[in-house]
Amino acid sequence: MRKAFLGVLMLDTRFPRPPGDIGNPATFDALGIPVRYLTVAGASPMRVVREGDPTLLAPFIAAARMLVGQGASLISTSCGFLAAFQADMAAALDVPVVTSSLLQCADLESPGVLTFDAQSLTPELMRRAGVPPGTPVQGIAPGCEFHTRLLHNHDRLDLQEAERNVVDAARELVRRHPGVRTLVLECTNMPPYRAAIEAATGRPVRDIVTLLQARWRGSV
Repeated sequence: MRKAFLGVLMLDTRFPRPPGDIGNPATFDALGIPVRYLTVAGASPMRVVREGDPTLLAPFIAAARMLVGQGASLISTSCGFLAAFQADMAAALDVPVVTSSLLQCADLESPGVLTFDAQSLTPELMRRAGVPPGTPVQGIAPGCEFHTRLLHNHDRLDLQEAERNVVDAARELVRRHPGVRTLVLECTNMPPYRAAIEAATGRPVRDIVTLLQARWRGSV
């Protein structure tokens, strides 16, 4: 009998992925979750985040089926904007699919969303993810280190500056919406900064890693 594992569909990227990032195997090693990755060729951050390219659905489903065929018992992705594909991928696969951290918003009281790109997080995408209407959203500042390096798929990232960028956006979210009780990180590259966000805002943080940890316990 093959050992079950978490299958993660990766965007076609080259930027650094520190521990805590969904694309770093050490993230799941620390949680005792076996993981296997498969990159979807051509799925750049620009095509997924800014363009929302629907022609990527078929390659993502094909890649997911490949991982399931190898023994994956749970499928996820490396970008929260792929919530746009949640319904189609769930219908196409025989195992649970968690495309995005946004999926957990419906189960939280007074959540607020911290996103990589507020411009691209449309009401329709939020609806597809089941995010309650009126949920506050705050994006990372366009043009900052974190935003620029990831969106344009650079091969370097100042991790200290990236943390500052993410924490600044989190502070702005709770400043504008003090009633927010839990912060949900849309971006799968934000979990490395979870502790810093919690310390800066006094709110618990949920992200793709915490969601997958819970779903893995429930599925295995």
